[in-house]
Amino acid sequence: MTQNDFLEKFSAQFEETDPSTISLEAKFRELDEWSSMMALIVIAMVDEEYDITLTGDDIRAANTVKDIYDTIVSKS
Repeated sequence: MTQNDFLEKFSAQFEETDPSTISLEAKFRELDEWSSMMALIVIAMVDEEYDITLTGDDIRAANTVKDIYDTIVSKS
């Protein structure tokens, strides 16, 4: 998994947000579309694509998209 691969898959989860506006440095909670449902969608995507289990605590501890990526890398 590369950062770009993860960013592409993360961005694809958002239906109304332009993927080009999401970067690794983006504070994902500031995205208009972010919600607890989006958190569950991201957790499910990570499980399906990377076979890594993210928890709600992992998401709560992260501030940026890169923080989520780094958590996944640390669990792989």
